[in-house]
Amino acid sequence: MKNGKKERKTMNKSVRNNLYLILFCGIMGAVAGGVIWTFLKVMSLGITFLWEWLPKQVSIPYYTVLMCTAGGALIGCFRWKFGDYPEELDTVMGKIKAEKTYDYSNMVVLLLSALFPLLLGSSIGPEAGLTGVIVGLCYWVGDNLSFARQNAREYSQVGAAVTLGVLFRSPLFGVFAVEEENRDKEILKLPGTMKLFLYGLAAAAGTGFYMLLSELFGAGLSAMPSFPEMEPDAFDYLMVILYILLGCILAKFYFITHGAAKWAAGKIPAVAKETVGGLCLGVMGMTAPILMFSGEEAMGELIADYNMYLPLTLAAIAFLKVLLTNICIQTGLKGGHFFPVIFAGVCLGYAAAMIVFGNGAGHGVFAAATVTAALLGAIMKKPLAVTVLLFLCFPVRLFLWIFLAAAAGSFLAGNKEKSPVGKNKFKESGGI
Repeated sequence: MKNGKKERKTMNKSVRNNLYLILFCGIMGAVAGGVIWTFLKVMSLGITFLWEWLPKQVSIPYYTVLMCTAGGALIGCFRWKFGDYPEELDTVMGKIKAEKTYDYSNMVVLLLSALFPLLLGSSIGPEAGLTGVIVGLCYWVGDNLSFARQNAREYSQVGAAVTLGVLFRSPLFGVFAVEEENRDKEILKLPGTMKLFLYGLAAAAGTGFYMLLSELFGAGLSAMPSFPEMEPDAFDYLMVILYILLGCILAKFYFITHGAAKWAAGKIPAVAKETVGGLCLGVMGMTAPILMFSGEEAMGELIADYNMYLPLTLAAIAFLKVLLTNICIQTGLKGGHFFPVIFAGVCLGYAAAMIVFGNGAGHGVFAAATVTAALLGAIMKKPLAVTVLLFLCFPVRLFLWIFLAAAAGSFLAGNKEKSPVGKNKFKESGGI
């Protein structure tokens, strides 16, 4: 009799914990969607003020260079005072694995450190800083609410997936990115069906609340633009290997510039490092404004009329975008690399198609899809995540070719790259 009561008590507790987990994942998803919308809206208003309204009010020579350099110096002072934030996504995920927690002691610092480089026009995306904020909130809940404490790690994984899913308008991308990150060491220790249900519930709540706020008050970040429908032909298929190789070449350039920028930035003291990064951003941005910011709006303009550029110009933009992204990240004007890398891949794909086929729009879409997929596959080492990420902006009929290109890029890139300077090594662990 006693054993029966004990078993019923244990079962009731398990059911109650699961109900708490389900309820809180839904609430957490909605909160994450609200935080992301608020952050992006503030970012959008700040960018409009600094880069549209203010230049019309005052006439300052070399405005871009002066603004970026001064902004870099201010960011350097902020980081010198408060610490090396925001942390990159692979660092956030690594801390969850190794330390089983994430420091949330100063959420305001996390938010501001993620916001400042974006306002400055840094060639980064917002995903790194926002993921750290959402994960920190999840651990804060786990430490302050007793029913959530035992599931804090589960919440953090779901929170990271929701953040990526909402930002990229692709809930499945968040799921696959987190799951592939943990394929060697399971962190979310729940049955597969329950796990997928929690991901789906949180993603639906986050995306739904974000879309509601966007509908009521306007969106803060443009979604990745959609490419026009096209029907690949035999000539496109013949070029697949070339496109994959081009994506891998650009990925190799990403690795090389990552290592070189990291090495060079390590030789420069704090504050001066961020100032130099701002100066580089300003000079390159004044020379070619398309290199600034994350790239999704520029990609929309490129899709609408890519013929405004010469093929070699587009190829140069692709490599310079990758270079500037690594300079920004390594000098402290940092954030995520997804948006700018996708833009670089699209530029190189269009350039290749224009050289081979002329100005055929359909050929350009196929080339952009496969080059970008191979590039992201080589950098992320997550073919499924790459596929679902690109699935929403490229035509459905290219799904298989995107996956094959991403898998080929992941295979050809290997797991480690050497820095071109000295014997330093760095590992691209597929870090998101």
